[in-house]
Amino acid sequence: MANVESFDLDHTKVRAPYVRLAGVKKTPRGDSISKYDLRLLQPNQGAIDPAALHTLEHLLAGYLRDHLQNVVDVSPMGCRTGMYMAVIGEPDERGVLHAFEAALRDVAAHDQPIPGVSELECGNYRDHDLQAARQHARDALRQGLKVQETILLHR
Repeated sequence: MANVESFDLDHTKVRAPYVRLAGVKKTPRGDSISKYDLRLLQPNQGAIDPAALHTLEHLLAGYLRDHLQNVVDVSPMGCRTGMYMAVIGEPDERGVLHAFEAALRDVAAHDQPIPGVSELECGNYRDHDLQAARQHARDALRQGLKVQETILLHR
């Protein structure tokens, strides 16, 4: 089986909430695609409820694009502690941190209908929790986001 970068991360040594450059891939044409961890909760100490995580996914998909160019995808981590974000190019981690903070402020203040929530637009449109998503955003902002270095397991 191919090596998966996130399985080499020492999840006991990182400190959420944070932004972490998880890796850069080069396309056959030489373009860069950067993957970032946008961690909201400390690994193995909590998990975001699926409905809140789904809402965060919908809101961050738009708000991150408002603050950062060339976002390809924003998707939830299976462990439910944050999001992955793929970006064309190699944006500076501090710039990604500021974009994530701004997007979280937007989520915390969001008081409109959740975008993309209908049977036509979403594969599980009934499973959302705006208030919990807003609370997770407020909590992360209150704790203060940082750039997290990658701390590898020693095998």
